[in-house]
Amino acid sequence: MSLPPPPPPAAGDPVTPEDSLGSVTLEDWATGPPLQAQPLLRQEAKGKEEEGEETGVQGAWGKGTAEQRRRGWGEAAEAAAAEEGQVDAGGAAGSASPAGAAGGGREGWRRLLAWLRRRQPQCCPCAAPLPRSAAHCCHGGTKMAALAYNLGKREINHYFSVRSAKVLALVAVLLLAVCHLASRRYRGNDSCEYLLSSGRFLGEKVWQPHSCMMHKYKISEAKNCLVDKHIAFIGDSRIRQLFYSFVKIINPQFKEEGNKHENIPFEDKIASVKVDFLWHPEVNGSMKQCIKVWTEDSVAKPHVIVAGAATWSIKIHNGSNEALSQYKMNITSIAPLLEKLAKTSDVYWVLQDPVYEDLLSENRKMITNEKIDAYNEAAVSILNSSTRNSKSHVKVFSVSKLIAQETIMESLDGLHLPESSRETSAMILMNVYCNKILKPVDGSCCQPRPPLTLIQKLAACFFTLSIVGYLIFYIIHRNAHRKNKPCTDLESGEEKKNIINPPVSPLEIFLQSFCKLGLIMAYFYMCDRANLFMKENKFYTHSTFFIPIIYILVLGVFYNENTKETKVLNREQTDEWKGWMQLVILIYHISGASTFLPVYMHIRVLVAAYLFQTGYGHFSYFWVKGDFGIHRVCQVLFRLNFLVVVLCIVMDRPYQFYYFVPLVTVWFMVIYVTLALWPQITQKKANGNCLWHFGLLLKLAFLLLCICFLAYSQGAFEKIFSLWPLSKCFELKGNVYEWWFRWRLDRYLFICQYHIWLAADTRGILVLIPGNPMLNIIVSTFIFVCVAHEISQITNDLAQIIIPKDNSSLLKRLACIAAFFCGLLILSSIQDKSRH
Repeated sequence: MSLPPPPPPAAGDPVTPEDSLGSVTLEDWATGPPLQAQPLLRQEAKGKEEEGEETGVQGAWGKGTAEQRRRGWGEAAEAAAAEEGQVDAGGAAGSASPAGAAGGGREGWRRLLAWLRRRQPQCCPCAAPLPRSAAHCCHGGTKMAALAYNLGKREINHYFSVRSAKVLALVAVLLLAVCHLASRRYRGNDSCEYLLSSGRFLGEKVWQPHSCMMHKYKISEAKNCLVDKHIAFIGDSRIRQLFYSFVKIINPQFKEEGNKHENIPFEDKIASVKVDFLWHPEVNGSMKQCIKVWTEDSVAKPHVIVAGAATWSIKIHNGSNEALSQYKMNITSIAPLLEKLAKTSDVYWVLQDPVYEDLLSENRKMITNEKIDAYNEAAVSILNSSTRNSKSHVKVFSVSKLIAQETIMESLDGLHLPESSRETSAMILMNVYCNKILKPVDGSCCQPRPPLTLIQKLAACFFTLSIVGYLIFYIIHRNAHRKNKPCTDLESGEEKKNIINPPVSPLEIFLQSFCKLGLIMAYFYMCDRANLFMKENKFYTHSTFFIPIIYILVLGVFYNENTKETKVLNREQTDEWKGWMQLVILIYHISGASTFLPVYMHIRVLVAAYLFQTGYGHFSYFWVKGDFGIHRVCQVLFRLNFLVVVLCIVMDRPYQFYYFVPLVTVWFMVIYVTLALWPQITQKKANGNCLWHFGLLLKLAFLLLCICFLAYSQGAFEKIFSLWPLSKCFELKGNVYEWWFRWRLDRYLFICQYHIWLAADTRGILVLIPGNPMLNIIVSTFIFVCVAHEISQITNDLAQIIIPKDNSSLLKRLACIAAFFCGLLILSSIQDKSRH
């Protein structure tokens, strides 16, 4: 029996011991190292002696006694045997020992030879033959560095594996949930209070409330919210500014003109909206009488009342303490009236904004920030104590102070705010009142948690039963495992195994998968429906988009893998491209880069390219394999749509909301039907006769004509997809226009980001760690990746169970799935009727 020689070293490669062994038979090793190996072993031993290394009993050769060298050879052979799993638990080397090798145990030397061949080259990448200094380097520091690297890598992989990463992500989620829950209970759970009292500027003119998202209302939305409503602004010139900004949301053409010290009415007769400004610059008897009239039952009350005044009192009375005392008395007498109105209307008291004292005119120099703070403290203390044993219904509008602190330097006179600041305050008022009516997706402030639907309740029950069932199954399996533990034979002292552990049953995999999925869906719901975690608006800057892009590109230069594939657009190549495109698209979403048109246009190209490569992969499979069986189709459809269907149930969203999955699904079916219809043309058939290529071209040309027709004929497209039950899948907000738009835009997976990386259905950003955007992105991304990996594994496990290869079983499963979707459609119809 002869072992094949190793391949000869290249010209620039270092010569290693095993490279010089040549073709050695086992008979040559039966009594010891062959003659070819002995000079090499002596040369290495001499090199180690010159370097001063102490090999002793630890090396297979080197200085020391003959007995020590023989012991070293035995240990080397034992190491080789241990690597092959041949050494028993007691550590007996058997034929791997020198005695065993010499006494007809050629197996020991065979193992040693295999061990020598498996040894990594331990030399520097320099030309051979190596000089003396290079040899010392190669067999010294480089060897130790390589050994340290391998040991460190092994240690890291042992303690920080994918499993440990997921455990760490789970612990992080639990800790963050507890912290946010405690914060909510301590600071309150009313996002309206945060909207009215706290926030910060993300950039110029972009205001971010604390812990929630503010919607920017359009004209149509504002009119729809305020139809048949009456809003009254009462106060001084600053309240008049707020009135103008509020009205311009409804009618941008409304001009600031007329007598400033008079009442100013506004009415939109089409939308039946009435907004009035009432000139009452001081908190006095005149303001009290105006408010008192609204408390009478016979008078129509405004739906929203916005009041505030103080600077005129400071100016007229020259900032005297007597004026402050009178202000306290007057607001104390008005507070009960405001409280009474607040039971039926929304009442807001606007605190005074700071001034820019350097720009104030001489007749306003007495209006200092110190005086303004004193008046604000008086208003807050009186209004908050207007009712005993209960919270005041009058809402204090204090956020305008924070806005003014950042923008008052842009004021023209030091007293009145710039237009951008008052527009922000007016938009906050619109959010406070209208969010609970219109419930915009990207306006989470002042929105209550949506009630659970019937389908969501049923899903919660199913996942709860799955978790309980798996726990019971796990406890039973664990007790059985304990009974089947190895027992010790008292006579022989040996361990005996009673029963070999049975394989994992499909029922256990099924329950375990849905148990994990239930926990993951609970996290989805907490992030984007339960208002446990904070949400913030996106704010685009060039740095937030391009810096992460540059970073991942530079990082990717240092990671590469070789491939054996040489074809263009092979599987490994397209997977890598899709991975890069996914990273870019994720950064695009979280940075809000859709507002920057050039980036938006390039991202649409990437989405279309991703869609093309996905379709090309399916085409290649059918073209090469020729597998048009129903099992393949069901497997692909299940993997594509499983998570989306679960999210539609748990998050109460239509199927078309996750538009990319419907796109991929439809195009997969288009490719499948095109190739599966007669005549079925595959690569094998086409290679046999070139005419089949022409037939394939005719098929693809006909498909192209159909695509162009549907792309440019919106009416025909909508008629097809408006048919029931397709309409239940592809309608969004009552029509299929969005589906036609997405299909047409991207005609030439990714879903988890919708709720646990982004927020408010991708309109905002999930905030797990407030106050530190960079750390928040790192933590949320880590959890997002772990969840996505786990969902991928769950989907693969369930696909093997739910989609069996046996056709008869598969048809039964498909019947059950069809019944499930029929029940889902019926429940969905019932829910829609109850909502309307």
